Amino acid sequence: MNHDKEAAHAATALTSWTKGVSAGIKGLAGSVASLLERNPGGKSKIDKAALAGLDKLSQEFLANHAFAVGAGTFFAPGFVAEGSEALEWWSRKEPGSMGRLDLDRTPGSNRYYDFEKLPFFSTAASTGEQTLWGPYIDYLGFEEYILTFTAPVYVHGTFMGVAGCDIRIKDLEALIMPHLRVVPGNAALINASNRVILGNSPMYLVGDRIKPGAAEQQRLALDVPHLGLALIYTDPLKASAAVSA
Repeated sequence: MNHDKEAAHAATALTSWTKGVSAGIKGLAGSVASLLERNPGGKSKIDKAALAGLDKLSQEFLANHAFAVGAGTFFAPGFVAEGSEALEWWSRKEPGSMGRLDLDRTPGSNRYYDFEKLPFFSTAASTGEQTLWGPYIDYLGFEEYILTFTAPVYVHGTFMGVAGCDIRIKDLEALIMPHLRVVPGNAALINASNRVILGNSPMYLVGDRIKPGAAEQQRLALDVPHLGLALIYTDPLKASAAVSA
């Protein structure tokens, strides 16, 4: 059995799926930017009038992307007019409905959601590129392992915020585990920080940090710009040889 060939097939499939998610997020960010460009009167700050229809964009994204459990937009607070919300995020409810996610934006409160400092926002703001944060436990939302994909929103060249989606790891299993299981031996999808997103065996648990450099560990970078994803796998024959040596 050609382990490297099977791993290459898996990496190609994972790349294709991730590019699909990235394209969807880019499209959402573009739709948000188009909406803001129609800001009545060309106001410098985002007000309620400028946000009319933003909720529909989030709902449509969720309706068209079954893998996402939440979707929406976070705005840079400096561009939000007084009395307007700095975020518009919708999530799936049970059974089969959607609802707006209410997060505490009161500084100093126990559950204050300071999203500007979180990687899904700060990285997109500093790099101007799509970003992926996770897996992390979303204690202020779903309280389970989540991946958050975001893309920056620019209006006339100015960064206004990010648009993106949340994916639960448990929902991700059905989508990418079949690709991981075709790889003989242990395999996992990891993020740019070498943390496991999902693995096909107990050797790779969600959230574990992988120490790179083991002789028997192989790595294939996914061809998805800016996200830093990779497939790692262990060839059983090479692992046995390393142990024997």
